[in-house]
Amino acid sequence: MPPTPSAARRAPRIAVIGGGIGGLTLALALRRHGLRAVIYEQAAELAEIGAAVALSANATRELERLGLGAALAAVSTEPTELIFRDGRSGARVAAFPVRDGGAYRERFAAPYYGVHRADLQKVLGGALAGEGLHLGHRLAALDQRGDAMALTFENGAEVEADLVIGGDGVRSVVRRWITGGDKVRYSGTSAFRGVVPMGLLPSLPDPQAIQFWMGPEAHLLHYAIGGEADSVNFFAVVEGPETWTSDRWLAGIARAEHRAGFAGWHPAVIEMLDALPQSQRWGLFVTDPLRRWHRGRAVLMGDSAHAMLPHHGQGANTTIEDAVTLAELLAELPAAGGACDLDRMMRRYQGLRQRRTRTIQRSAWATNRLLHLPDTAGPEALARRDARMARFPEDFGWIHAFDARATALEAAAGGSRAA
Repeated sequence: MPPTPSAARRAPRIAVIGGGIGGLTLALALRRHGLRAVIYEQAAELAEIGAAVALSANATRELERLGLGAALAAVSTEPTELIFRDGRSGARVAAFPVRDGGAYRERFAAPYYGVHRADLQKVLGGALAGEGLHLGHRLAALDQRGDAMALTFENGAEVEADLVIGGDGVRSVVRRWITGGDKVRYSGTSAFRGVVPMGLLPSLPDPQAIQFWMGPEAHLLHYAIGGEADSVNFFAVVEGPETWTSDRWLAGIARAEHRAGFAGWHPAVIEMLDALPQSQRWGLFVTDPLRRWHRGRAVLMGDSAHAMLPHHGQGANTTIEDAVTLAELLAELPAAGGACDLDRMMRRYQGLRQRRTRTIQRSAWATNRLLHLPDTAGPEALARRDARMARFPEDFGWIHAFDARATALEAAAGGSRAA
């Protein structure tokens, strides 16, 4: 796509730390405006951690605008329904059509997809075609020198940039420089996960639906992925351990430990948990709400700014929103593109993104409590939980309806709409 007229200026040198979903989306969104980002990724090859991702309309509409709609649809599954179930009996507590009857697309004007992270990475990376991507670059230090940022990498490389965008995840080096400390903490919950061939799940009802199985101090989420919907991605969350002693995301488990939180649950749940060998658990970490997302010529996006519990499936989606917002605001910088303009842009970006992401973070914590409600809460509390799940579209439709590009354009034009 040719550059827009707004690109006819001295473009800022933009360095993106992290070649994940956010970094790649940002580079593609900037390219649409004739701006170039250089991505520095610590891994020797692009490989997303984790099994799969659920993309809701607030992200898929942006990816479609980037011309990725057909490629994304080819490797994704659109779930038939969203279903909440009792984890032990398997009874439906609440259900809402998604693909069925075109209900979700009709309401939000974009699809909901389940996609393997590796396939999403290929779609994004393929569109970028390696432009400005530097692998094997782990950031060691950054420092501001005048109006420029000096970056030093562990491989010895040194570069300068007018703007550094930290998309380097929960344990972000850029965030530590901006905030002066580490704002990540263990949530007190952990998860078991995997991708299971559909043929190994004969007891699973409604296999192409996205489903939450709820129970005391645990829940299991799963959805079909792939262009043929031939696999199921699951994410089983339990309370504990109370503390996390590993310095990594993963910790080893004893034999059959993954089943302990799901004793007496529906056969489909046990079947899914046992379909693959389980030798480790994932600690779920979040970032505390940040007072500032930027300092000097550096700014944060994605998990580095607002890592959240995954119970709304919004980690990747809000990261894509961040990327689109940054791209639109950068594209509207005045021709001079000076330090004051970048300062103003970063303040506006934080103003647009902070409240929305904090609200989703808080809601994910509240959802964790609902999904894990113990029997001791009593029948009235359980009935209130079930009634809350029955109001899911009314209570949480605002997450999916959000239009990041329109919001950013309105802000760039002097509007006051934020989140």
